[in-house]
Amino acid sequence: MHLTSRATTTRTAIAMALCLLVPITQPAQQQTPSAQARQSIKATSVAVNIYAIAEGPHDQLIRGLNKDDFELTEDATPQKIEYFSRETDVALSLGVAIDTSASQGRLLATEQAAAKKFLSSILRGGDQAFVMNFDVDVRLLTDFTDAPAQWTQAIDSAEINETGRSVLQENPAPPTGGTHLYDAVFLASNELLKARFGRKVLLLVTDGEDQGSKITSQKAIESAEKADVIVYSIVVNDPEFYRLMGGTYHGDKSVRLLAQETGGRAIRVKSIEQIGLAFEQIAQELRSQYLLGYSPSNIRHDGSFRRIQVKVRGHNYRIRTRTGYYDRGDDHPEAKNLTH
Repeated sequence: MHLTSRATTTRTAIAMALCLLVPITQPAQQQTPSAQARQSIKATSVAVNIYAIAEGPHDQLIRGLNKDDFELTEDATPQKIEYFSRETDVALSLGVAIDTSASQGRLLATEQAAAKKFLSSILRGGDQAFVMNFDVDVRLLTDFTDAPAQWTQAIDSAEINETGRSVLQENPAPPTGGTHLYDAVFLASNELLKARFGRKVLLLVTDGEDQGSKITSQKAIESAEKADVIVYSIVVNDPEFYRLMGGTYHGDKSVRLLAQETGGRAIRVKSIEQIGLAFEQIAQELRSQYLLGYSPSNIRHDGSFRRIQVKVRGHNYRIRTRTGYYDRGDDHPEAKNLTH
């Protein structure tokens, strides 16, 4: 698996046990004072942050709830919510990953236009985004930036890989499959988002099928959970492509599971005209999140997975949040902050 770049600058400290990662596009942007100020909200007396969406009938977003409206348990044990924020102002680290395999050929231009509009509408002072594309290779088109010109250029530079072969000269072997979706999730989570603070969101624009990843579905989910990443997907497939190629579209089960486990959402787009609307729906959700922070009553640092459940008292609202988290003990950067 390779994470490649089109620029000459090298981002250091990006390596994986199973492969060598080569230079990356843009140097990481220094965070602005406003970003640092907003990120100070992240945890002053809590160790676990949970971002939640409340939905009523017909998937209506429920706003205006208060801290006392929520009940939170960890491994079925009630927890005291120590920090609460409504329509959270916590800094956003956002990744947009665009599927550039051959099956997306007729859809890419519309996806690019919608992605640029989405970033323009959702990013505020202190927020940063990166852009990557994936087919048989996974390429970082721009590193974290708050500069519209950079992420606009990066989105526009995404191109369909019609050949289904790697563009890397150092990888002459024929690839396996043409859509390394799980590899993209792993690299985005483990190598780009894991070290960030605040809200961390990965948005996939894809037909939802993985073909040929070295990383398994479960490993991709685990990498997102360990990095505290919320995974959204806009699922767009071109039935005509599969018909002409004599192939079969197997659906979007994998990205729906990613969304379910991380507290995101997979939106199935039925026509190319609905792509922009799907981006708008995700933007609305990101503006409607609740932040619940707590210190776990289980103080053992054993690396185990802790299962979380959030409810609203007196209502049958559907609460969408990550299903749990991996305890990381003293290695967790936010936990370290709590001790100083």
